[in-house]
Amino acid sequence: MLIGFLVTFAVTRAITRRIRAKAAGEAGEPDDRRRGLGDVYIGGVHVHHQVWGIMLVLASGLLQFRYDPRPPWAEVLGALFGAGAALTLDEFALWFSLDDVYWTKSGRKSIDAILIGGVLGAVLLLQASPVGTAGGHDAAAVAIYLATVAFDLAVAGICVAKGKLATGLIGIVVPMVAFIGAIRLAKPSSAWARRRYSGKKLDRARRRFDLAYQARRDRLRDLIGGRPDPQGDDPAG
Repeated sequence: MLIGFLVTFAVTRAITRRIRAKAAGEAGEPDDRRRGLGDVYIGGVHVHHQVWGIMLVLASGLLQFRYDPRPPWAEVLGALFGAGAALTLDEFALWFSLDDVYWTKSGRKSIDAILIGGVLGAVLLLQASPVGTAGGHDAAAVAIYLATVAFDLAVAGICVAKGKLATGLIGIVVPMVAFIGAIRLAKPSSAWARRRYSGKKLDRARRRFDLAYQARRDRLRDLIGGRPDPQGDDPAG
């Protein structure tokens, strides 16, 4: 599944960046000279690749649940599910904007979604429960297990409230990540900061997550997914 996810994302971004470069280079050329790689249209409607991703996720999930196939078909369905997830998450920003913001600043949210999905997939390769098992039917062991799970979910929730969505999601699988994220400063725009921070602590948060911090994150996103359009304005306003 992870291999299908990563390979599909890499190929998809290579294709979309090529289409973008080709469109920019042929902006002034006649229609009959525009051939080869391009967007897919059906009935005059641009079909985004998340559509194919949704279909792959639905079909592979349905086949897996219905037939529970043995190897190698289980692995094939896993790879198809990963490929569909990559196609879908690569246009994650479009889910909320309901507009084509793929090459705008808002489109960087898709890169965040891909990074989170990839990291979670890699962590799940550990194939083990991050908080162990309940330890049979011993009441004390079960109580400790449930308390550990509750604590893990609580600190992961704190991370999300502090504006650290990726840290919170990864922390569900790797509790130490959630714990570290929970004790560190919240982002100044988060619900946690708005309710609990003021004065010097709010200033510290603003310095911690300043424009330089955002610029570093944007450089990483642009390196992976490509730079947004120079004008930087989203179609949705």
